[in-house]
Amino acid sequence: MKKSLHIVSFDVPYPPNYGGVIDVFYKLKALAELGVEIYLHCYSFGREESEVLLSYCKKVYYYKRRPFLNSLLSTKPFRVKSRANPLLLENLKSNDYPILFEGLHSTHPLLKESFNKRTILIRAHNIEHNYYRGLAKSERSIAKKLFYQIEGRKFYNYQKTLLKANHILTIAPFEQDYFSKEFGEKAVYIPVFHQAKNVKELSERGKFALFHGDLRVPDNVKAVVYLISIFRKIDYPLVVASSFSNNSVSKEIEKHETIEFREISTKEKITKLLEDAHINVLPTFQKTGIKLKLINALFNGRHVLVTKEMAESTGLESLCLIANDKDEFKQKVLDLINKDYTREMIKKRREKLKSFNVTESAKKILELLY
Repeated sequence: MKKSLHIVSFDVPYPPNYGGVIDVFYKLKALAELGVEIYLHCYSFGREESEVLLSYCKKVYYYKRRPFLNSLLSTKPFRVKSRANPLLLENLKSNDYPILFEGLHSTHPLLKESFNKRTILIRAHNIEHNYYRGLAKSERSIAKKLFYQIEGRKFYNYQKTLLKANHILTIAPFEQDYFSKEFGEKAVYIPVFHQAKNVKELSERGKFALFHGDLRVPDNVKAVVYLISIFRKIDYPLVVASSFSNNSVSKEIEKHETIEFREISTKEKITKLLEDAHINVLPTFQKTGIKLKLINALFNGRHVLVTKEMAESTGLESLCLIANDKDEFKQKVLDLINKDYTREMIKKRREKLKSFNVTESAKKILELLY
């Protein structure tokens, strides 16, 4: 029997160069490699249409988001309301294939149509109301802080939309705990999708410390400011890498000779940075989902130093060094500078990361669908 599936993505998932779209892209790739015929629906705003997606999808549809002011005053979250599109609903109703909605952001069609007798999956990329509350805490701008607080409240109320799903695909163990308490057996843990096939063999030493992340996200900006305050007192190079520049971060980096910014324009560039780095420094200040940059660093890098919010309740705590405050973070950087990355560490990672096999995760989704 031919297996066909609609995937509704909150963004164009190529190139896979930031957290959420990495999970979407490598999920649809894994499903396609198992023979699933995919009809991909995605919103384009600032990202180009991609021929690459046609390598894995039967058809790709693109939709424009609504203007900011047209969506802001709704009782629904802006991230949901701005993606309301009657053409998407019409395309989804053109056949009776199952539907996978990527994140609550993409679920506006469920407000208009019940899709009776069709299997509905929703990928929970975050506990959204907690995520936006965390962004509000990290944001410096008063206007943006208020926006995130309001968006968080709206997502808390909107969360009941998950009841319309047959299954909620959770992305981290602690989020599985939350969603199973709220929605019972609908919640199913499906580990994050990513590009790595195996833990990479690397030499004992690298050349610098590396932070990589999306600098449009306030928590990542806060993390870089935190790292600059540490590394300006350490005679060891720090590389800050992102697909997106940030003016305030760039100005701060320019003040320090041992700190530099590098743009990630291709998958090969971040892979090379991870291969060359000796320490992956990944602080975060909000506990949400599981960070793709953590998975990427564990599969493709050497030492990984994090704050507790990055690793706590992920099942990966034993593979990371965890610092609880700035002084401890600085001391652990100093300790790691001269510490070898060993064969024993690689072996331990390979054993622990077996559960992040994307083919097996894709098979679990197929079992839920068919």
